[in-house]
Amino acid sequence: MAIELEAKMKVDDLAPVRRKLARLRAHREDAEMQTNVFFDRDGWLRKADRGLRIRQARKKRGAEKCTITLKGPQRRGKLKSRDEIEFSIDDPRAARRLLENLGFDLTLSFQKRRESWKFRDCEVALDELPRLGCFVEIEGPSPGKIMSARRALGLSKLPLIQNGYVSMLFKRLQKRRIKSRDIRF
Repeated sequence: MAIELEAKMKVDDLAPVRRKLARLRAHREDAEMQTNVFFDRDGWLRKADRGLRIRQARKKRGAEKCTITLKGPQRRGKLKSRDEIEFSIDDPRAARRLLENLGFDLTLSFQKRRESWKFRDCEVALDELPRLGCFVEIEGPSPGKIMSARRALGLSKLPLIQNGYVSMLFKRLQKRRIKSRDIRF
């Protein structure tokens, strides 16, 4: 089982981070539009701080990748860390029907624009989400490498965010009394 280890920060604008990555000769991988569909069964996963997701990611070049991910409870620490099981699938509709037949209901669907960069053994994601704004995620093999990349990008003074996009979106929707669970650009 893999462990997701990341630093997440909210930014007002992704352009300065993008320019800094280019100046530091980071390798820009690709940009994609992701549709993330989360499932639960009577709130069981959410109460256990777990997440079950089908993600469809369409790259600008047209290629599409689909995955199913199960995220475990968040571990304690300065950085966001949790167990993660993820695998590719060929048919997201069939996967969705399978989950629904097992008693899971769709709880939230949202789009996210993501631009991925490789920098100092880390993956740097520049994310934009409707209703939430812009974020930078730095995922890497160790806290030291992640924090080093964060410093180099000039993001050290920004607070680290422990919450996932799902919990942030649920809070925003609840606060604004929005009933829709399909969040799109």
